Amino acid sequence: MTSGPRTPTTTATLAPGAFSTLDEAGVEQIKASKTARLDMRSGTLEKSAVKVGAGEVFGPEVNTKGAGKIDLTIVGPTGEITAQTDRLRFLSGKTRTDFSSVTYFLTAGSAEELSELIRDGVKRYGIDNESAENWITSTERDPGGKSDFSIQPGYATGLLVNYDLRYDGSKDVQVIIVHVMPVP
Repeated sequence: MTSGPRTPTTTATLAPGAFSTLDEAGVEQIKASKTARLDMRSGTLEKSAVKVGAGEVFGPEVNTKGAGKIDLTIVGPTGEITAQTDRLRFLSGKTRTDFSSVTYFLTAGSAEELSELIRDGVKRYGIDNESAENWITSTERDPGGKSDFSIQPGYATGLLVNYDLRYDGSKDVQVIIVHVMPVP
């Protein structure tokens, strides 16, 4: 009898044009390759397309914290969402055939870097510029403060992209929780 880590059953990379799955082998592939590519061209991420059971409320959490970031691509109906993240979450419901939300986390080492990430989201995903700039201005006036704020979403990719900001000027790392959802 032998023990130790099990041997991965998948290759480390996706074939060109292929999409990731969220079954055990797919999650291992994402972790090994640090690449995830999700197909939401129809406007939804169907559970069956990523090999998740129809009755599952959540998909697997994919967490590579401390092991490097995942290059994430979500292909939407009219554009792509790309990011580097170390954590992916998938929310659904027992009666849904798709996921109601794909969530990932962006991190910044400073308020300036956080502002750059927000402005990038405005340009790429159509996130509301006025809402974003108002929040950035208020944070610049109080760089040591705290703020939890959800910017009005963007729809440029054919998906709803929402930036949920978590700012604490006393901490070294700032966080944007990004929710990608079907357009209601």
